[in-house]
Amino acid sequence: MILYVKHNEIDKERWDTSVTRALNTRIYAYSWYLDIISPGWDALVEGDYKSIFPLTHHQKGGVPYLFQPFFAQQLGLFSDTIITHEKMEEFIHAIPPTFRFVEIQLNSMNIVTGEEGKIPSRINHELDLGSSYSELISKYAQNTRRNLKKAQNAGLEVRQTVTSNELVSLFRENFGKQEGKLKDCHYSMMQQVIEEGMKQGKGVLCGSFTSTGELDAAAFFILDQARAYYLFAASSSGARENGAMFLLIDNFVKNHANKSLILDFEGGNDPNLGRFYKSFGAKEVYYPRLIINRLPGIIQPLQRLWREIRR
Repeated sequence: MILYVKHNEIDKERWDTSVTRALNTRIYAYSWYLDIISPGWDALVEGDYKSIFPLTHHQKGGVPYLFQPFFAQQLGLFSDTIITHEKMEEFIHAIPPTFRFVEIQLNSMNIVTGEEGKIPSRINHELDLGSSYSELISKYAQNTRRNLKKAQNAGLEVRQTVTSNELVSLFRENFGKQEGKLKDCHYSMMQQVIEEGMKQGKGVLCGSFTSTGELDAAAFFILDQARAYYLFAASSSGARENGAMFLLIDNFVKNHANKSLILDFEGGNDPNLGRFYKSFGAKEVYYPRLIINRLPGIIQPLQRLWREIRR
């Protein structure tokens, strides 16, 4: 039986054990991570936490809805057994009807069809690190090799002395100003994730420094038992000319080669980002986005409404 469990009734110890044992585990599904990015989250739970489905919710204008939080690419159903299409249907149908609108991203092992709602697919890029560094680097694109040479010639050095504040500030002062989607609360969330990840020994926070000691690129990777996630990164304008970000990713690949680990680049729908990830030998992996509209028909069009109620 699938039960809807309110946040204060969730047994977080059992929950986290279930996430760890899941065949499709993702760092985003751990209770501590969800507590940061979606405080008050609820859940669907089957049996003794054998299968679990976080419900990240919010409310605006009196309308309760499910949304995909920032910094969590894939959630959905997690289980220690193979997830069938029938099991996915059961869980999706168990989402309480009080959530009048749903737009969430499931994970790559959640097989769904359009019967449950609108199911557009999204692209992720993943690199299997289970080979030697020499084999991994042999699959780098020529452009990546050129940029690594640039970084070497520029005298860049990778150090793990960067703070969460330095990384977030570097992002805000560069890409953040152009992108404009992240608010102060989101930057605070990311700093909390970084600091908690480092505290738990799951994080790698590194930066590329110039020969004069200036930080020109930084990245935070977070690891679970199966994956390393390229979670948050930033670079200055100069770093785009000297190959600093290529150097940071290559350094991580070098340090984690020959491990049973997937480097999850967390994206790829943007063609430019997709090319960047593929230049390290990453492969495309698809995951679904679930959209269910239970709102009155007079509230249309859907896209305009979603822009109004989204956080």
